[in-house]
Amino acid sequence: MTGLKVEHVSHRYGRTQALDDITLDIKNGEFVAILGPSGCGKTTLLRVVGGFLRPDEGVVTFRDRIYSSSNVYVPVEQRDLGMVFQSFALWPHMTVRHHVEFPLRSPRHKGISKEEKQAAVNRTLEAVGLVGLQHRLPGELSGGQRQRVSLARAIVSKPSILLMDEPLSALDQELRVEMRREIQDIHRLTGATIIYVTHDQGEALAMADRIVIMKDGRIEQMGTPRDVYLHPRTSFAAGFVSKCNFVRGTWVGEHFLANEDPSLVYNGASVADIFREMEVYPVRPEQFHLSTGDRGLEGEIANKQYNGREIHYSVLCQGGMFTVYAGGFEEYRIGDSVRLVFEETAWEQQRRAV
Repeated sequence: MTGLKVEHVSHRYGRTQALDDITLDIKNGEFVAILGPSGCGKTTLLRVVGGFLRPDEGVVTFRDRIYSSSNVYVPVEQRDLGMVFQSFALWPHMTVRHHVEFPLRSPRHKGISKEEKQAAVNRTLEAVGLVGLQHRLPGELSGGQRQRVSLARAIVSKPSILLMDEPLSALDQELRVEMRREIQDIHRLTGATIIYVTHDQGEALAMADRIVIMKDGRIEQMGTPRDVYLHPRTSFAAGFVSKCNFVRGTWVGEHFLANEDPSLVYNGASVADIFREMEVYPVRPEQFHLSTGDRGLEGEIANKQYNGREIHYSVLCQGGMFTVYAGGFEEYRIGDSVRLVFEETAWEQQRRAV
């Protein structure tokens, strides 16, 4: 059975083109993260899939049933999906249990007995760790607990599609990491197709089976987390999914010669054509090694941020600012002259092998 298909979908807000000819084919049970900056169209795409917006052009189908097209529109409540919002969207007068029970009151579930509904609510509360809190009101819960209520409400009816619109953005960093694991557990438990909208590349890399990078209403690149990280296809994708430094130089066949030192030869067999056209070589911050020797690109430490196991350095190099991640014990001071050494490590060998 086919999964969710978005075919040549476009949508405009007045004169603004929010979506421009978007095509996606998402498998049943796949976890797809839609990643991009504010205003790129990712939430509009989610709302079109959910039925909150009708596309101006294109077709949305799920398991061969048309959800949206030029002459067909299936209302939100008749689509087999659940939704987790950026805000928790909880009613202050309803208990945790009442929130989870609410979706089962829909006419879609009128054929389910009261006992079966209660059993579904009990299973869901247990799955998200809320059994002991089921009689509390939202005002008596922490941020993480409120988000669990939102998740439970979305999955209690076992939807085939689960739409998530930046569900962790209101939480602090520690809770965000914890909730990532919760969402992964829910994905494994339910087997639902998840479409997860975020501007946080760390969330997308950590959880998704595939990442769709969007920019200006169009798809910039899509692939597995490993693929989009190791093989960026555009300069935007390279810079948005983690940092990427662009070393200037000259391409000679499959090899790249850095401007400052032609003896620095980088293997470029796996580098996208766009970077060849730009006469640059993309280097991730962890690929550079800082040294005081006589090899590598000349640089000067402009800033440093201590992060425990890592130190993040900003280095003036080639007339611009490069980012370098060094080990927590590789101490340099602001103003120090350094060399940026790029070696073909096991990391780079892996990139060429993928």
